[in-house]
Amino acid sequence: MTQYEPVIGLEIHGELLTNSKMFCGCSADYGSAPEPNTNICPTCTGLPGAMPVVNKKATELAALVGLALNCSINKHNTFARKNYYYPDLPKGYQISQYELPIAEKGWLDVVSPPLPVGEGLGVRSENQLRVRVRRVHIEEDTAKLSHEKNYALVDFNRAGVPLLEIVSEPDMRTVEAALDYATKIRAILRYLGVNSGDMEKGVLRFEANISVRPVGSDEFRTRTEIKNLNSFRALTRASAYEIERQIKVYESGGTVVQETLGWDDVRGVTVSQRGKEEAHDYRYFPEPDLPPLQLSDAWIESIRTRLPELPEARTKRFIKDFNLTPSDARFLTSELALANYFESVVAKSKSPTKAVHSWIAGEFMRYLNDSGVNIEDMTLSPESFAQLIDMVTDKTIGGNAGKTVLAELLKNGGNPAQIVKEKGLAQVSDESFIQEAVMKALTDNPTEVEKYLAGKETLLQWFVGQVARTTKGKADPNVTKELMLKALEERKR
Repeated sequence: MTQYEPVIGLEIHGELLTNSKMFCGCSADYGSAPEPNTNICPTCTGLPGAMPVVNKKATELAALVGLALNCSINKHNTFARKNYYYPDLPKGYQISQYELPIAEKGWLDVVSPPLPVGEGLGVRSENQLRVRVRRVHIEEDTAKLSHEKNYALVDFNRAGVPLLEIVSEPDMRTVEAALDYATKIRAILRYLGVNSGDMEKGVLRFEANISVRPVGSDEFRTRTEIKNLNSFRALTRASAYEIERQIKVYESGGTVVQETLGWDDVRGVTVSQRGKEEAHDYRYFPEPDLPPLQLSDAWIESIRTRLPELPEARTKRFIKDFNLTPSDARFLTSELALANYFESVVAKSKSPTKAVHSWIAGEFMRYLNDSGVNIEDMTLSPESFAQLIDMVTDKTIGGNAGKTVLAELLKNGGNPAQIVKEKGLAQVSDESFIQEAVMKALTDNPTEVEKYLAGKETLLQWFVGQVARTTKGKADPNVTKELMLKALEERKR
């Protein structure tokens, strides 16, 4: 039976965070427009005689992304007309870049399972794949269509918003690699401050180009393109489904048709939208109303100086400086705000960095996920969080008490030490206090005592838990364990 491997390339569209649209002065913040079709002008609605003007800020942000993705910046790059008719395209064409994009020939390393050898694509190691970035180019977003039962509504407030397209080579061979690539692109865009990464609002969208071929083959078979995937879940589900669908087509003796597909998230299937266009179908030609962009070496270097520490570099630093595992470091650097918050807590805390990571990855993230609060809106200061973690580390309070204090801080704010005092959560190491609770635990549980004495010594931790429950978490667990072990051993004699 033939074994198949997928061949995956991604096109990622991200709206750029600028004040105005790509080719006119209308606000790019279409989400705050009071009504549909109010944030518009003759240029972004494609009225005859309206002349476009290039957005300088959008050009700078595009170059910044190109540099972050290890691309070469084309000092001479041009705009083109991409001709096609669709109701959300008022001019009947889209101003984009084709032959000379602003950036090209870059790369991004992603985590990937081991891959077959022989295609000669990318640079592979056991757990890493270098995905080549073919191009980064600027274009304008389309209007927004709202489909009703028998008609569609068009809102031009979004038409003309600066849009960046990042096109990879078809170097990915697993859905996992494609997911890691998409995740890292989103993180880079957010670190650079060029895109909010809010996929629910459609400001970042994925398009997956997929084909399959026999393992060991170097041919590129017919591909399909899945459009407008606006979540990582949709990207992985749609890609996995399309891979299996194409394999079934080949195994049944059929032929894969080159076409553009949509993703039906409810039914979990890809659906045909139209035949897949090639470049010649768009009849590209130079945009006559816009001169080529001429970028100097000095300008490019000035953009390069604006590059921050990117996620990959920060991950390596976290591993080295904080002695974190690669997976822990990647988690913390996956979001700029999370990485910043972690470093702020570490700077204020006397506890080991692994303890800080444990609290942030555990109770802190559980609260964010359950409450729906964004870390950017977090009211718990790094200073207060660090103080709480230190109180647990130095055994002023126990771990369970720490969770209680954290819950109070997240809900109502306050001072950790004051909350501990008011709630009487301070940990007690006084042996006479703990000894009393130890004896109570042994007296109240004679059956468990007999089992322990008969050889079931794993019950020791259970007895420690009984003391913790009796003392409401105040008893020092180390002292408790020592006294409990001593009391049980005495009963063996």
